[in-house]
Amino acid sequence: MPVDESGSLVERIVDHAGDAIIYADRSGTIRRWNRAATALFGVSAEEALGQNLDLIIPEHLRAPHWRGFGAAMASGTLKLAGRPTLTRAAHKSGRKLYVEMTFALVVTDGAADGSVAVARDVTERVARERAAALAARAPQS
Repeated sequence: MPVDESGSLVERIVDHAGDAIIYADRSGTIRRWNRAATALFGVSAEEALGQNLDLIIPEHLRAPHWRGFGAAMASGTLKLAGRPTLTRAAHKSGRKLYVEMTFALVVTDGAADGSVAVARDVTERVARERAAALAARAPQS
């Protein structure tokens, strides 16, 4: 592949990806935040970079998040191993979101440098599924 003189091709790919891509270093500090992350969470890259991941994690989920994050950083392995997981997230406005996320560790010489998350908003899908389940349980007249 020829050298890209106009800027990093990888950076442009990440920035233009349709899903939110967030990279946090091993301390949980956000180091990469793409355009889709801004659209999803309502937080600009300038606001997010250098902040803690608590920025997008609802308060009631922070303790379990940090236990899992710490374990992954210490062991260099993920429990979810790239499988999508449904979780809650927080929008800048305070609105709660349902997001489907996948996680991967960025590893150098067997040690975790940080974690990358890819997220998409599934709030509407979850609402439709819940409404359908509720309708299915409702007494028929």
